[in-house]
Amino acid sequence: MNINIYGSTGIIGKKTLELIDSNFPNLKINLLCAKSNSKLLKKQIIKFKPKYAFLDEINKFAKYNYKINKTKILNFEELLSYLKSSKSDFSILAISGYKSLYFLDSIIQNTNNLGIVSKEAIVSAGHIFKKKKYFIKTNIYPLDSEHFSLHEFFKKKEINNSIKNIILTASGGPFYKKKFSTLKNINFSQAIKHPKWEMGYKNSIDSATLVNKCLELIEAHYLFDIPFEKLKILIHPEAIVHSIVEYDNFVTHFNLFKNDMKIPLLNFLNSSSLKSIKKNNVLFLKKYETLDFQDVKNEIFPIYKFFLKIDKKRPENIIKFNIGNEFAVNLFKNKKINYTDIYKIIKKVTSLNLYSSVNTIKGIIKYHEEIENKLQKISLNNL
Repeated sequence: MNINIYGSTGIIGKKTLELIDSNFPNLKINLLCAKSNSKLLKKQIIKFKPKYAFLDEINKFAKYNYKINKTKILNFEELLSYLKSSKSDFSILAISGYKSLYFLDSIIQNTNNLGIVSKEAIVSAGHIFKKKKYFIKTNIYPLDSEHFSLHEFFKKKEINNSIKNIILTASGGPFYKKKFSTLKNINFSQAIKHPKWEMGYKNSIDSATLVNKCLELIEAHYLFDIPFEKLKILIHPEAIVHSIVEYDNFVTHFNLFKNDMKIPLLNFLNSSSLKSIKKNNVLFLKKYETLDFQDVKNEIFPIYKFFLKIDKKRPENIIKFNIGNEFAVNLFKNKKINYTDIYKIIKKVTSLNLYSSVNTIKGIIKYHEEIENKLQKISLNNL
């Protein structure tokens, strides 16, 4: 049994390797991919001895003559060629941003089980998942806690018209008690301090603005074929209930587990290994005297009201919403805009009058690039 990990130096990649090291000695690391963290990738290569590795900024590996020990360091073209001709038992796609789309087709064609935590891949390309029969070609296993909880729930329950609503919960991030209008001077360090989850900076900021949950509604729509009008959000600061399923007969199911990404990962890698989960991963409900649920308030999370108004039947609008957010988060990270400007830029980019064919992965990538090029030429004062 072998596994390819796309995003091995990120939070999910590191947790996956920890679990494999302690629980899955027979699972061979076949391929490790990273963006720029050459020091950590080198350590991972030395420890896990994969057959192949890929670093997006490959010039950082130039002194190794494209080999570290017996691991071959692939360039971009070699990676694409390898993916088209190889087979893997497991793959984890944990690359932030739309560039994970470059690998999506080949990964799905050539892996048996895909654990996916790259929101942008599903958000941008979810509308063609059924068209290309992705769910038939491979077992797609969502690893975000909300979608994982629904995936586990619907293993034994049918998704049918008796479902009234599916509610995804949001912790609210670090600012859920503060009005959005008071957050203009929030800095990057404050925005990435998530109270419950250990995440990369992009997901942490998206959690603070609630964009993260808007994107997760899109994922749930595509992954489970649930109409948007049946998908809701509730603020749940304790972050132990990850999704709620309401039925027409007034019965409601809560899907809950400890807020630890190792739980979805362990289930994905091998459900029979649940016996090896340490006791500290068990949820003790008696620790929680109350569970708090709140409606999303517009004065705290204005992005949600805007998101609900978007015509989501047009994939272009969803893609523009996603791109606008990526663009704005990067500007905020680089101190070019204020925190509250993220919302303004998302609205502006989503309203851009740009339409193109997005019925193929190549078309979606091209659309992303066209919008990015347009944004680079626009003055921030005009956004």
